[in-house]
Amino acid sequence: MVNRKRNILITGGAGFIGSNFVHYWSRKYPEDKIIVLDKLTYAGCLDNLAVLLQSGKVEFIEADINNFEIVKFIFQKFQIDTVVHFAAESHVDRSITGPEEFVKTNVLGTFTLLQAAKNNWSRNSSIDSNQYRFHHVSTDEVYGMLQDNDPAFTEQTPYAPSSPYSASKAGSDHLVNSFFHTYGLPVTMSNCSNNYGPFHFPEKLIPLSLTNLLRGKEIGIYGSGKNIRDWLFVEDHCLGIDLIIQKGKIGENYNIGGNNEWRNVDVIELMCDTVDRLFIENPVWKEKYPDALASQGIKSRQAIRFIADRAGHDWRYAINAGKISKELGYSPQETFKTGLRKTIQWFLQNDNWWKRKILY
Repeated sequence: MVNRKRNILITGGAGFIGSNFVHYWSRKYPEDKIIVLDKLTYAGCLDNLAVLLQSGKVEFIEADINNFEIVKFIFQKFQIDTVVHFAAESHVDRSITGPEEFVKTNVLGTFTLLQAAKNNWSRNSSIDSNQYRFHHVSTDEVYGMLQDNDPAFTEQTPYAPSSPYSASKAGSDHLVNSFFHTYGLPVTMSNCSNNYGPFHFPEKLIPLSLTNLLRGKEIGIYGSGKNIRDWLFVEDHCLGIDLIIQKGKIGENYNIGGNNEWRNVDVIELMCDTVDRLFIENPVWKEKYPDALASQGIKSRQAIRFIADRAGHDWRYAINAGKISKELGYSPQETFKTGLRKTIQWFLQNDNWWKRKILY
């Protein structure tokens, strides 16, 4: 895509990964016009964008991506030339108990955005790929699951989703590809591994376990705790998307991973050990979080409890990020230990943010 000032629409930009991307993009490309479209469900929060909204660097619109008239209005008013599509229902447990919302948002919502982009960018039945870009953010879960000795997912791995969440994301991926092949829409796509970092809603493994620990509650780990995930610091995910938008080939998908496989139980034990060290390094945390085991001189690992496994719990995910590394020069900037430490420090410093989001 031509290196120039952009009018960029970021859907789901008040959520976890989306808001981190908005901050990343506004720092790196301060001349670009950034429009954030977010429905502000339970996982979306304007607090995530407060500094940018106050400075006027970002324009925010609260709306559902399924509302075609509003989406069309946004494209026309702001002359959108770049879309980065994060908006999605993404929690597997919620997809099991309420799959309908996942189909509406992830499949139909993506279709609405694609239609709006096609209608607004078409000129004489063709679309200038140097002027426009639609980037779709997907997940490694569309590939299904791996066994211990299986090779990591590549971009050629057949799709085999196993939950309503991953099935809905797979459906949206296919729609994106179809708009490229059928209409020539200039799309790119990325499939990422498990993200972690600031603004992570406390329902996923790391933020839920951490906030429980800081409140003196037990940490529940599904099953044996030996399920394996590939972890990616959210800022490294943003870097990968940036490279794809700048240098990625139209119609291609790129896996973005951290080259960082960990068993769930090992993730939580590392988190506990890091909390213990941070409480020793800075005694102010003992005063701020008196209910935490670390404040009482007790190892945080003592809070770990193993609970009944969830339905459809995939055994292992692992991303082979060789393509984006070789073709676009991508390399994660954080190790898991450094990224996790930064994440924990952010949560320690921002209790006013996460305490308003705790699901008691």
